[in-house]
Amino acid sequence: MLIINNDLVFSLLQMRECIAAQEVAFADLTSGKSIHRPRIDTYVPCKRDDGYYRWGTMEGANNGYFAIRMKSDIIHWPRDDHGNWTEEKYCVETGTYCGLIMLMSTETGEPLAFINDGALQHMRVGAGAALGVKHLSRKDSETVGMIGSGGMARTFLEGFSCVRDIKRCRVFSPTKENREAYASEMSEKLGIEVIPVNSAQEAVEGCDILTSCTDSMSPVYDADWIKPGMHVTNLGRREMPEEAIGKFDIVVRQGTAGLQMKQTERFQAERGHSPAAFIGGTEEEMKRIPARNPQPGFGGDDPQFSDRGKGADKPDFAALVNGLAQGRTRDDQITFYRNVGNQGLQFSAVGQVVYEKALANGGAREIPTEWFLQDIRD
Repeated sequence: MLIINNDLVFSLLQMRECIAAQEVAFADLTSGKSIHRPRIDTYVPCKRDDGYYRWGTMEGANNGYFAIRMKSDIIHWPRDDHGNWTEEKYCVETGTYCGLIMLMSTETGEPLAFINDGALQHMRVGAGAALGVKHLSRKDSETVGMIGSGGMARTFLEGFSCVRDIKRCRVFSPTKENREAYASEMSEKLGIEVIPVNSAQEAVEGCDILTSCTDSMSPVYDADWIKPGMHVTNLGRREMPEEAIGKFDIVVRQGTAGLQMKQTERFQAERGHSPAAFIGGTEEEMKRIPARNPQPGFGGDDPQFSDRGKGADKPDFAALVNGLAQGRTRDDQITFYRNVGNQGLQFSAVGQVVYEKALANGGAREIPTEWFLQDIRD
């Protein structure tokens, strides 16, 4: 069994193969060759009175591999002096995180690898967003409006550059030093013009592809900035203004993000950044976790965004690429790709690429598979 760390993932995994692996896996959902279980979180009260412990998992299988991704975090939701509201996390201490992918063989049941999820997580999300750009944006799209300057913003832009002839990006994030560092790094890496700007509106104005890549708990741009011909995608639910819903001519979901289960006091949708979560604690402790977005357009009954009720009839990526749903037909249409849903399948599809390359190229630590086997029937 292999132990594959983030440094090895970064050295082995290329964005183009990350995109290709997901495209095949997503398309195979229609035939049943691929399958996934959406993300479910479990919240348990912790010692800090403004936060919670959160355990999250998601699963997927395709092409002879099964993956489960597991996260163990302390979560809190601070507001800064400028009114920015974000979801922050850590494991043990600020700046360290615990996220693991366990990869298994569906042919023999053998445990194959533990993979740190950080590098693969960033790559798979950027590649997922790139699939929406490939199939829904105008073919002549060349300018990106980027809100956010973290790790996801880096892989989003890299992914977009793999599927469109991107020539420039205007980037905004609240911290000047962060957006300037992003611009310097990404312009050198991709060979395109990346310009740090002083406002979100300046980043969005005149762009072909609008994307938000933040941990924000509230909208980061104005719906009036969305213009005909744009393609819009996102990282989180809460980054987008409710009014954006009415702007979109075509909406495609990556896949099913939530479970169609009755909500109760202990099982709730869209608390914090969780699509679905089981929640422990007292009634008072549960108030620490932000409620579902108060904007009506992001509630469970909204036909554009919901994974329940009427929202279930919005086509997913598999329907789009298998000819069961129509994509963009005119250059003036505004398209939206909801870049969440198939997370578990992403870890299976991309995890197997990393595993096979690690086997071929070496560099991973090995531990005995026997440590994970037993002679007692469970």
